[in-house]
Amino acid sequence: MTWSEMQPLLEQACTETLVMVGWSTLIAVVAGLPIGVLLVLTDKGGLLQNTVVNKVIGQIVNVGRSMPFIILMVALMSFTRWVTGTTIGSEAAIVPLAIGGIPFFARLVETAVREVDHGLVEAVQSMGGNTWTIVRKVLVPEALPSLIASTTTTVIALIGYSAMAGTVGGGGLGDLAVRYGYQRFETGLMWITVAVLAVVISLIQFAGDYAARSLHRRGGRSGPGPKLRLLKAKEQAAADVRKVA
Repeated sequence: MTWSEMQPLLEQACTETLVMVGWSTLIAVVAGLPIGVLLVLTDKGGLLQNTVVNKVIGQIVNVGRSMPFIILMVALMSFTRWVTGTTIGSEAAIVPLAIGGIPFFARLVETAVREVDHGLVEAVQSMGGNTWTIVRKVLVPEALPSLIASTTTTVIALIGYSAMAGTVGGGGLGDLAVRYGYQRFETGLMWITVAVLAVVISLIQFAGDYAARSLHRRGGRSGPGPKLRLLKAKEQAAADVRKVA
């Protein structure tokens, strides 16, 4: 197969992969972020401590993460057909990709939010801030660099899932590699597909790392973080003065 024959196939496959990964990542982030935050809030010592809710959500997330993606795709075929009207193609693959990405991202969010300094939460509480204010003004902004790194990890994982989806008719680069590279013995095309995937993943990792490092250099804050730290320092200084007096 010549390059002129490979090029349109590669362009279509890349477009399908980008569409699948883009939409599934968006859904995973939108749904996984509140789930991850809720796991922290309802945990022991959290602002909304509720052991039952935390255990139920945690178990659902664990089941979603533990299920191999190929099995998840098969298990969701009826649901996928109900949502998209088909089980073949890149649009159909978005459904299992998104559902598989939600628990994966939720756990990463939970880890990122747990790293936030609890003293900032206490400072907002001392100013009368409610739970929503703490989440919006402290937890998410303070965890933003880690959340970006988590999103990068999720995107890369979904690219791998999308390649697996291609092996069962999901479209994209995985489908191209199997149908042409393996079944039609076009070894050159298969290795080009592998190279394209490697380049795409490297670029995404570089962009995610750069964004996370940029936020860290700026303090990792998008707004109130420095003010909260200053307030905390002032409160501590005032307390020390009262003790001396």
